[in-house]
Amino acid sequence: MSVEWWRRLRRGGPAEPPGGGRESVPRSPQPDPPRYRRPKFLRGGEESPRGGRAVRGTGPERPLPWGSGYAEVINAEKSEFNEDQAACCQISVRRREPSLEEDQEWLILCSTQFLTGYYWALFDGHGGPEAAIIASNYLHYCIKQKLEEAAGAIVEACPPMHLSGRCVCDSDPQFVEEKHIHAEDVVVGALENAFQECSVLALDFCQEAAVESSTLVHIALQSCLNPQDEVIGQEMEATNQTGGCTALAALYFQGKLYVANAGDSRAILVLKDTIVPMSSEFTPETERQRLQHLAFLFPKLLDGEFTRFEFPRRLKGDDVGQKVLYRDYFMEGWGYKLVEKADLKYPLVHGHGKQVLCSYIRFVWGQARLLGTLSVSRGLGDHQLKVIDTNIEVKPFLSCIPKVNIFDFGLHDIKEDDVLIMATDGLWDVLCNKEVAHMARSFLAENRTDPHRFSELAKSLVCRARGKKRGHQWMLDDSQEASYDDISVFVIPLHNRVEDC
Repeated sequence: MSVEWWRRLRRGGPAEPPGGGRESVPRSPQPDPPRYRRPKFLRGGEESPRGGRAVRGTGPERPLPWGSGYAEVINAEKSEFNEDQAACCQISVRRREPSLEEDQEWLILCSTQFLTGYYWALFDGHGGPEAAIIASNYLHYCIKQKLEEAAGAIVEACPPMHLSGRCVCDSDPQFVEEKHIHAEDVVVGALENAFQECSVLALDFCQEAAVESSTLVHIALQSCLNPQDEVIGQEMEATNQTGGCTALAALYFQGKLYVANAGDSRAILVLKDTIVPMSSEFTPETERQRLQHLAFLFPKLLDGEFTRFEFPRRLKGDDVGQKVLYRDYFMEGWGYKLVEKADLKYPLVHGHGKQVLCSYIRFVWGQARLLGTLSVSRGLGDHQLKVIDTNIEVKPFLSCIPKVNIFDFGLHDIKEDDVLIMATDGLWDVLCNKEVAHMARSFLAENRTDPHRFSELAKSLVCRARGKKRGHQWMLDDSQEASYDDISVFVIPLHNRVEDC
């Protein structure tokens, strides 16, 4: 992805990659910040009044791919806007670059020259809705481009060593086979590169704007960032915006479902007899060892304000000189450490579990946070985020690289009511996988004749997690606290998939 391609896309111009035959458009001096909006496919205009937290969903006038359902609800005054975003579309991947003598217009009309994929994604913003809006606008373009770059290998059962097909060494096919490299691995790499794609662009943009990084360590770490993250970084910087978002994307391509996750949203397959988790949450707790190891390798990132060690509780002065339980980056288990004065600093990862909401006054108690700031350890954006009252940057600890899981439809007998459910953490904070699967199976079995049942199921899931308002509180049917967060849900019927993708 070139800077010129990105500039055209950012200005609302044609999203043609380099070589598309269009003139480059000079960058505007000061781009406008992304305009707040709800997903383009969502019916209705303005957002519903906050007080009632009305659930919004898709209707028959704007059908989604495969007849998928979508629904959402805004948070209970946690922030001014709904910071979730969603996107879905069909992706057409050109099999190969046309040669000079070929008629490009004919190739565009010839469907056999394209591979088709289907894409759904959820983005959960924090610190404002801007990063989620930018990600929802651009991630699918990054994915499309990365797939096209490797299209020649994707259609082969065993990808060639050289994309051109040239064989420099007679044993090249054997080397590829010994590495167990298959076409699906190239698709996974395309997804990882699409998330990663923004790295070069952000650095290039920063150089144009004469923006310097504070330390060589920071520059080295930024060079490892994901491409989509770099697109967000340069857009947020160019429009003087802050914040970040998590990203959960599903791609159906060549008979397989790929789910890429960076953050704490979740996707599960609800099949007739089983539940298949398609993602894992990335939080300061689940990635403790990676975070601690980074702090061990680059202690200056903590600026003397934090300790990388984990303790069962925050240490006090009376603990100095005592041996207490602790964990370091190389430890799954626990050991004992003689407490020094330096151990009294605030821990790199502190707290446990998720947010606790008490009455109508909401506060965080015990929630696991990175540097006392974020409750997620992977996502996009947050390039300007610093620990409050310090110059410590949070970004070096945040990874934008997704974990990709694959589901091969050819190995399973897909039933009529089998679905993929994708949702932001507003749903999963109050409902577990089993509860969501039970709701889905029961609802779909009871509404077999409803042509819009997948949309209605998405609404039902959102309504269940939102609960009902009782006084100042939102409560579930069992009198437990409901979700005060933004909630966004896709329900994707697997039986309706297009077989020739």
